[in-house]
Amino acid sequence: MTSLHIRKLAFVAAGISILSSCVIPDDTSSIAKVDATTAAARKEMVGLSEADVRMCAGFPTATADVGSSGQIWTYQRTVQRGNLSIAVPTMAVGAIRAVGGSVNVAPGGYCNTQIRLIGGRVAEVAYAGDNNLPNSVDALCVSTIDACVVYAPTQSQSNTSLPVSGTRAIPGKV
Repeated sequence: MTSLHIRKLAFVAAGISILSSCVIPDDTSSIAKVDATTAAARKEMVGLSEADVRMCAGFPTATADVGSSGQIWTYQRTVQRGNLSIAVPTMAVGAIRAVGGSVNVAPGGYCNTQIRLIGGRVAEVAYAGDNNLPNSVDALCVSTIDACVVYAPTQSQSNTSLPVSGTRAIPGKV
């Protein structure tokens, strides 16, 4: 091999090394924006009944009775995101002893959506877990609550037209 070929290989190896050092940090919450759907769920879901939550989010993965603070329902979701993995073989070229590495973009994550129920109604919605995307906080939790964000306004409208407790609506009668 000529010295020109060795220099070219060294430059390519150095370029690959520099590119492989550009890694997105695991926690980008300081620069990312809160996901709009998860933020809306914190407001829209408040006041939904237990039955409403089961209708839009399904049955919880786990529940905990917290005494006078009500119950906490947890919805656990594991998300397999698409991966891009590039492995660069290790090369030994001249003065550069060993160059190599790998790039992995968007590894999988998980979200635990916690819903606090007091008196049978949603009082609070919170999220926990490895649930951030590079530019969006709590984004992996969307699949748990997106249907509830759409469902909640329809329930608040239909709840106002329900008969008063203890009375019964008779079809065709007012």
